[in-house]
Amino acid sequence: MGDSSLVNLESLAEAASGAAGALVSTTVLYPLDTCKTKYQAEVRSSDRQKYRNISDVLWEAISTRQVLSLYQGLGTKNLQSFISQFIYFYGYSYFKRLYLKKSGVKSIGTKANLVLAAAAGACTSIIIQPLDTASSRMQTSAFGKSKGLWETLSEGSWTEAFDGLGISLLLTSNPAIQYTVFDQLKQRLLNRQNNSNELGSKGSSVALSAFSAFALGAVSKSVATVLTYPAIRCKVMIQAADHDEESKESKNAKPKPPKTVLGAVSAIWGKEGIPGFFKGLQAQILKTVLSSALLLMIKEKISKFTWIAILALRRYLLVSPRRVKSA
Repeated sequence: MGDSSLVNLESLAEAASGAAGALVSTTVLYPLDTCKTKYQAEVRSSDRQKYRNISDVLWEAISTRQVLSLYQGLGTKNLQSFISQFIYFYGYSYFKRLYLKKSGVKSIGTKANLVLAAAAGACTSIIIQPLDTASSRMQTSAFGKSKGLWETLSEGSWTEAFDGLGISLLLTSNPAIQYTVFDQLKQRLLNRQNNSNELGSKGSSVALSAFSAFALGAVSKSVATVLTYPAIRCKVMIQAADHDEESKESKNAKPKPPKTVLGAVSAIWGKEGIPGFFKGLQAQILKTVLSSALLLMIKEKISKFTWIAILALRRYLLVSPRRVKSA
């Protein structure tokens, strides 16, 4: 019983530190995320392209005096990031410890790590999909015309709130690849540092530095992003709002954005060709690499504090009832 409780507390510490890191990184990089998402959502032929590059989105916000609209949907995105990262890190940590306990092995191999990370990602995607869809719609709405969370979700049916769930489940391979690469690189780096310490007769284990965590986070996310980018682009299109003004004025003016993977693939292939599947890749890498590296750096630095705080809270909660009884 005690061991099970310890496992849950360790998983909780991992989840709390990961969620805190997600909250900070999402807020800091949100304007870039909004520009990236609006740029990815647009599918037009070259002669009718509104955004020729991601800087055009930023210039539109500045020229229309809607700079603050770069933060539209920030509350929903933060809520989504916090919940998703908490669930993901809790599930990932819990599944890893459960696997080690049941299998009796001392370390987790690459294949098992991928499966565990994908399982945690699938659980996360199903739970937070409505928030994911809402945040994408709010970001891709015209500047200054974004609606609130509940209003955005209530525009359509609850089935539509799960638009892109299938591709979200497919994209669980992204964090699975990312965290597997990160864990493997981290373990190798720590082993080297520990060996250096032993040679230097210090003997104590070393923690991952902030710079190392940032660098490893950047490398791991870059690998995952490049491998899964076509699916990421399709997902943004599926979840995007009907942001063309002419389609708002006349319902028959233009078809709604594709809501299926096949529809998204067809639209990209027909209007942009093969390069379209990688439109915005540089912006995606810049945003996701910075976000993930910042998240993992913060998580690494506060995980020990979070663990101590949870143990202190647990001890306080266990002691308090005894004091009440004795009084």
